[in-house]
Amino acid sequence: MIISKADLSALLQAKHATPHSVLGMHPLMRNRSQGVVVRAFLSGVATCEVMELDAQPPKAHPMKAVAPEGVFEVFIGKRPTVFRYQLRATYANGEIRQFFDPYCFLPTLGDQDLFLFNEGNEHRIYNKLGSHLRSLGNVPGVSFAVWAPSASRISVVGNFNRWDGRFHPMRSLGASGVWELFVPGLGEGELYKFEIRDQRGGILLKTDPYGTYFEPPPNNAAIVCNTAKFHWSDGAWMDQRRAQAGQLDRPMSVYEVHLGSWKRKPEDADRPLTYRELAVQLADYAVDMGFTHIEVMPLAEHPFDGSWGYQVTGFYAPTHRFGTPEDFAWFVDHLHSRGLGVILDWVPAHFPRDSFALAEFDGTHLYEHADPRQGAHMDWGTLIFNYGRNEVRCFLIANALAWLDRYHLDGLRVDAVASMLYLDYSRKEGEWVPNKFGGRENLEAIDFLRRVNDLVHQYHPGVLTIAEESTSFPGVSKPSQEGGLGFDLKWNMGWMNDTIRYFAKEAVVRRHHHSDLTFGMLYQYAEKFVTVFSHDEVVHGKASMLFKMGAWHIAEKAAHLRSLYAHMWAWPGKKLLFMGNEFAQSREWAHDKSLDWHLCHYPDHEGVRLLVRDLNKLYTSEPVLGANDFNPQGFRWLSCHDSDANLIAYLRSDPAERTLFAVVGHFGGATRNYRIGVPRHGFWREVLNTNSEYYGGSGLGNDGGRNTEDVARDGFSQSFNVTLPAHTTAVFKWTAEA
Repeated sequence: MIISKADLSALLQAKHATPHSVLGMHPLMRNRSQGVVVRAFLSGVATCEVMELDAQPPKAHPMKAVAPEGVFEVFIGKRPTVFRYQLRATYANGEIRQFFDPYCFLPTLGDQDLFLFNEGNEHRIYNKLGSHLRSLGNVPGVSFAVWAPSASRISVVGNFNRWDGRFHPMRSLGASGVWELFVPGLGEGELYKFEIRDQRGGILLKTDPYGTYFEPPPNNAAIVCNTAKFHWSDGAWMDQRRAQAGQLDRPMSVYEVHLGSWKRKPEDADRPLTYRELAVQLADYAVDMGFTHIEVMPLAEHPFDGSWGYQVTGFYAPTHRFGTPEDFAWFVDHLHSRGLGVILDWVPAHFPRDSFALAEFDGTHLYEHADPRQGAHMDWGTLIFNYGRNEVRCFLIANALAWLDRYHLDGLRVDAVASMLYLDYSRKEGEWVPNKFGGRENLEAIDFLRRVNDLVHQYHPGVLTIAEESTSFPGVSKPSQEGGLGFDLKWNMGWMNDTIRYFAKEAVVRRHHHSDLTFGMLYQYAEKFVTVFSHDEVVHGKASMLFKMGAWHIAEKAAHLRSLYAHMWAWPGKKLLFMGNEFAQSREWAHDKSLDWHLCHYPDHEGVRLLVRDLNKLYTSEPVLGANDFNPQGFRWLSCHDSDANLIAYLRSDPAERTLFAVVGHFGGATRNYRIGVPRHGFWREVLNTNSEYYGGSGLGNDGGRNTEDVARDGFSQSFNVTLPAHTTAVFKWTAEA
């Protein structure tokens, strides 16, 4: 036996930290003869030979079993250098296989790769770490690489080695903390995990942080997958997107969707639709409804359906629930072919404590802060990323770029930004650690957000980054070069909360809450806002949008909701509406069942849907509404103080006021005749009235429009008189003198 007893024992106990120093082929001087020793550790093998490939004919060198567990070795003398070889193994069942030795290949990562990763600047580390189909020296196989600096030993395990960590221990690449191994002969579809021995001798079985495809729970193994094999056909779309980079003020109406509950297949055990089924049906519906973008709730792999995707365990993998990564690429490609952008809800604020995923990955607090005052999320029971650690920041930045690179996404909506910005978020006094200046701002997270926004815009011009940020943190949608966070857009949570609070009141008391309608204009142009009613507004006992309305009967609630939606679409800001809200679903959203599409057979619900469709068409066809959302010169109050009438009126226009829209929202409970002052003589055509019979209203309106009269009102020398039914918003467009 040539191998030392210490090395043999370490191999057999899966404790060897440097397996490449003993396994494979190595030069050896023995009995004054220069030769090589070849050593292998194989599962289920009875006998093994070394096949010398360049000999003519190929020469076999029988190996000696030095341990019954499968350790073989042979000394081949009179060989001054190593040579090309394969192992020829005979298994206990008589099967014979010949294959390349995993321990005869050089590392798949170079010093520059590792340096940039440890520095936090390898923006495409997802092409290096994880599992990748490669050919080394024309030998096909799979390379595995994982960052775990505190591990004492790591093996890749899978069906190919009976999930036994003794047989494929990985090579440590020194101080980088990266471990790697190339396994020839493996291919796409192989299941694997990393078996990690920590410094205390404990064994951890972890999924790949960079895995691109996963099997379902409870096993959650990563699956070797080629994410680059899909053939895209959206070149024209991508060219147009690049050409529009920086042109933010254009129509954008977003339909937010949870793919698992938009529609299901009741005839097939009520299963969710697949990515490909969803692509066709969702595109047909969204195009008909006039939406410009689809925003999907988080699709990164997650083990628990009830988290809605917000507790991610596979940050680089589209969830298996609806198909393969190739199917997801088809989904995006098809939506692009129909003229729809695709935005992904991205979750870099936290991750769950599941033992198979990132938490204490190598036996230490690797991805999260060790101090629970910094690393524990108080609201969600999750862990917070250590944004100050270079490799963690690299993981997250590369993750954002990977979704855009691999799947051609048009935007990232970044979840829970407020929780990232503040060290004392949802914490009591003494439960948080101030920053180096003694403040509450999370400086490392702020720097991370600026970097990821800048790099997204650098590598993918035209892609949007959108912040879900609920505080008054300054400059969220301001460029980082000007001191902002660098997002393109920000959800307008303040407007949403104020407006819902107002509409939840009964009409008779709304006069006391009029400021809820008007306060938002004080800060409307401080950020580039998206006006939203998202999934968060229709869960956890908050009631559906329909049942939030301050009325007793469905028909009246529907009238309230129609008036609210018309006000929302006319108000400055891009638009976002969660699925089901567009047809006034009665119940709260449930993640595990289909929307109640049957409600569209009833006028109160179908009327709301038809209104939303017309609002989208008006918004996208009129530049005054769709291309002046961020222009403060495009908005002017006509009436904002008449709380007794429960009425607001405002003007939307281009800066030169060549095109004018007057929006009148009457949110009281009785019909009114009301005079509105306007800046232009002529005929004001009624282009939309939420009381139309077409939408389920009574039909009372303004006979197609009103001519102005020389009656001073609201600071203007002319005005017109409008008929305003209860709970109605009407939109008028100025035309030439009648």
